[in-house]
Amino acid sequence: MAKRLASACAFAALLAAASAHASPWAEVGDAELRSDIEILAAAHVIDGITTHWPIPWQSIVNRLRDSDLLARQPAYVRAAADRLRWYARRQGAHDDVSISATVDATNDPNIVRGFDAMGRETVEGQLSAEFIGSSTAVRLSLGGQVDHKDGHVEFVPDGSYIAQKIGGAMIYGGYLTHWWGPGWISALALSNNARPMPQIGIERADTDAFESPWLSWIGPWQFEFFAGLMDDRRLAVNTIYSGMRFTFNPLPGLEIGLARTDMVCGTGHPCVPLKYYFEFSNDPSHANHTNDEGDIDIKYSSILGGYPVQVYMQLMNEDSSPITHSVTSHLFGAAVWVPVGDRSNPVRLTAEYTDSVPTLDIFSFGNVAHGAAYNNSGYRDGMRYRAHTLGFSLDSDSTLLTLQAAWRDSRDWSYELTFHHAAVSNPNNLFPPPANIVTTAPVHINLAEARVKIPWRSLEIDLAARVQDDQPRPDHGFTGAAELALTYNFR
Repeated sequence: MAKRLASACAFAALLAAASAHASPWAEVGDAELRSDIEILAAAHVIDGITTHWPIPWQSIVNRLRDSDLLARQPAYVRAAADRLRWYARRQGAHDDVSISATVDATNDPNIVRGFDAMGRETVEGQLSAEFIGSSTAVRLSLGGQVDHKDGHVEFVPDGSYIAQKIGGAMIYGGYLTHWWGPGWISALALSNNARPMPQIGIERADTDAFESPWLSWIGPWQFEFFAGLMDDRRLAVNTIYSGMRFTFNPLPGLEIGLARTDMVCGTGHPCVPLKYYFEFSNDPSHANHTNDEGDIDIKYSSILGGYPVQVYMQLMNEDSSPITHSVTSHLFGAAVWVPVGDRSNPVRLTAEYTDSVPTLDIFSFGNVAHGAAYNNSGYRDGMRYRAHTLGFSLDSDSTLLTLQAAWRDSRDWSYELTFHHAAVSNPNNLFPPPANIVTTAPVHINLAEARVKIPWRSLEIDLAARVQDDQPRPDHGFTGAAELALTYNFR
């Protein structure tokens, strides 16, 4: 206990010399920022590429200059545009060095990690310095975290990166967090659930449509590819992980994402990445040498009855066929923004269901392949990094139903009420350990959380309280938790 307290004090001391950091991207983690982006996309003020995070600021700001279009929009759309303009100016200031510091502490980390998740461990903190130039951005982040299970203190460079704009592309290297998919609570293949691994990658700096008449029908689009090194303690040491995603907006309000994530090399595996990356067939007579997943997600958003509305789904296939013998996990959701008060700050109501009990065919519900999600007989560590699943926070053979209400008041205080009903693993998940790394035995959990973010001068206070009626095994019974995160900002 003394060790944890000392670590917490050390992290809190970082707050003494902190300031806000900038970024060439809108990054994963800020639900209020994402909500504004989604409102503007539903109103067709900006394009519909909103499921591929981080999102380059250039692709957002360029579309907020049409004052005539905004003048015809409702108050809540104009307010969202004003907030985004302000945020983009602050984030994208050139030739500016900024420093930021954060600290997060809780007695029990949340088992469900959504888009705006708080800390992964009992105590964590970080100090970051960043420079934004006209075409180059560099951030150095140094910190640590205290493991909530064994009290071990671990070095954390997460968020560090160098990015260089070359033509219409952004090339980057470092520890970048991704969120690929339309879900607010879960993303099946790649999310912020696990810490980011060291990686290099490339993505478009803007999401403009093709000018060619042969390809312009695709509409605004984004493409990204990255490769990372899984440098954690694992059976297949130094496995290479890669992700590729193509997202496009062919019709107003319609966004389609196609992605593939892949593991190759590592101890006990042949290492010819270029050869095996294109080895798609996978059957008993010709098993491939990789562990890969394929993603398909679809989101439609629009203004209906004066309210921004979106419906979405995501499918994650474990096998090479997209339809039959696809071994598919599913995510379905919907959100609506309901204007209240002065109508500039709508309430977002979200319902989302995630199911990582894969169906043998794409929609063959009831005919399932227990334990297949995130597990692999060749790569026994599975699609996991540093003891966390790369996608869905409840890991394999689990379901999660979430209801959430989120809103912001005129003081820019933001509030969130969330209810989760989770079935973590199940008795038929007989894949060799670790079949599910969240729990040692199946358990059903009801979890409720209330959260508030308070900006106060240069300080942002993020406070959450949680109660749940059971716990992942081997723990049992009712429990509660409180969590406090502080971010100190000044220029």
